[in-house]
Amino acid sequence: MNLLRILIAFAALAAAGCVETRFESPIGDNIETCDAGWKGLWIGVDDRKDQAKDATAFYVNDACQFIVIDRPEKNGAFKQIHVPVNYVHADRKDYIVVADVAIRGLVDLKPPHGVTPVPDKSFFYARYRLRGDRIELYPVDTARVAKLVLDGKLDGTVEKVGSELHVYVRGSRSQMLDAVRKLSIFDEKNAIVLARSRQTVEQYETSMLPGGGAR
Repeated sequence: MNLLRILIAFAALAAAGCVETRFESPIGDNIETCDAGWKGLWIGVDDRKDQAKDATAFYVNDACQFIVIDRPEKNGAFKQIHVPVNYVHADRKDYIVVADVAIRGLVDLKPPHGVTPVPDKSFFYARYRLRGDRIELYPVDTARVAKLVLDGKLDGTVEKVGSELHVYVRGSRSQMLDAVRKLSIFDEKNAIVLARSRQTVEQYETSMLPGGGAR
C-alpha cells in the first residue's frame, strides 16, 4: 500500500485523483479527534502478503496522532508524516473525515474542479467498521454521488472529462450528516481492509530493510 493508497483509504480518493468526491462541510458538529480503537500500527491486508514490494503503513500513537510511515524510494529512508484525521459517530456508524488541506503536501491535489470561488478547504469522507484487530474502510462511491447530484437529491457539481470524474457536494454540516444517514453514498462492496500489526514502528521499519524478515 503506497502513500497514495493510504490516502485513498482515508480520503476516499481514487487513483491519481482522477475520480473523487469532495464535500463542502464535515459531517455534523460532533466531530472527534480520536478513536482509541485505532491506536497501534496498521498494514493493508493485501500488503502483508508481499511487503517486499512496498513499505507503507500507518501508526496511531498514544496521543491519537495519525502518522503515515512511508518510504518514497525503494530501500530508502522512512518518513513519518502526521495527517490530521477526524472521526464522527452517528446512528451506530463510524466515519473518517479528512480536510483536503491536510494532504495537499503529500499528494498533488488540485482545488475542487469547476467550483468558483475556490473554497478554502473541502473534505473527504470514508465510512469504517472497527472489528478488533481489523478495520474495514468503505470509500465514497463517486459515480453514485454524481447521480444523486444530477437527480437533484444532493446539491453540487459534476464534471466528467474522459475517464475523470470530479464531484463536489455543497451543504452545511447538518445537511452532510443527513446525507450520510439517508443516502447510500459509500461503496459497501469494495472495502479496504487493514490489519493491526504486533510490531513496534521500529520493528516494522527494520523488518522492511533488505534481509529484515518482514512479517
